[in-house]
Amino acid sequence: MLTSNSHDWQQGLAHQGTTLRGVDLNLLTVFDAVMQEQNITRAAKNLNMSQPAVSNAVARLKVMFKDDLFMRQGRGISPTLRARQLFVPVRQALQLVKNELPGAVFDPATSTNTFSIAIGTPNDVRFAPQLIKTTTEKAPNVKLNLDSHGGVSLHEKLKQQELDFVIDYTRFEQPGFVSTELYSDELVVICANDHPRLGNKHQISMEQLLAEQHARLSPASDVMGLSDRIYKSLEVTSSYRGATLGNLIAVSAQSELICVVPRWVKDFFPTNLGIHALPFPGELAEIKAYLTWHESRENDEAHVWMREQLMTVCGEVVTKDR
Repeated sequence: MLTSNSHDWQQGLAHQGTTLRGVDLNLLTVFDAVMQEQNITRAAKNLNMSQPAVSNAVARLKVMFKDDLFMRQGRGISPTLRARQLFVPVRQALQLVKNELPGAVFDPATSTNTFSIAIGTPNDVRFAPQLIKTTTEKAPNVKLNLDSHGGVSLHEKLKQQELDFVIDYTRFEQPGFVSTELYSDELVVICANDHPRLGNKHQISMEQLLAEQHARLSPASDVMGLSDRIYKSLEVTSSYRGATLGNLIAVSAQSELICVVPRWVKDFFPTNLGIHALPFPGELAEIKAYLTWHESRENDEAHVWMREQLMTVCGEVVTKDR
């Protein structure tokens, strides 16, 4: 089913007296490639076309949409507002057509697909080695782009197919996205071995947890949903904000601050660091992680294959961690 944006775009064409019969739909694949690369030469290479042919197609697109679409910027080009508005519905429409083409069978042994996956640190360290190894064995020509810097625009990147998947501790609830539980991690409270109030204890109460000074993730951290989930209903004082869970553990090991992390992260660090782990009190003993993608890719055979690899590899690694 086409999106409302795609519907508006088609209605716009009809209003201009244009019908699909009079439109060269091959131009839309050129538009998609140029939007992705924002460079005529690279787009031509990806399309296996000559640069003049792509330039000519762009000129025809400008006439079709009655907009410049692309403006020169340095050595590349920059899309206009109209081009940006068209990009998502055109991409989704092309993907839907591609999914339904006869004979469109994905073969991992010969595929040259590229998959872009956002995995916030330190889960990138946890899963990337095995993901790369497994993909290389099963699909030697497939390329993985694993990015630990998710940023704040994950929804848009998935929607525009700049990203294929997100692995995160946040479930995407917005319409148009599919999130499935991937694994769960046990939470522990970390303090220094010689912490004056907690170092010799085997448990910590919620009252003690709230009373201590905390080392927490910075709002700009790439562990995208973890801190929000842990501290959603807890009012604590944070004396330190770090970029990674490793930073929080290192600071807590050398001070009276405490931090909350998944147990596997604690076990990942050397035992000589001098840290002590206590079970997290209260109801949030575990935190769930999710694999998310955009619904427009639901039936894409290549996407389904990669989805299965992610679920399998992450499941095996998590089981091994335990």
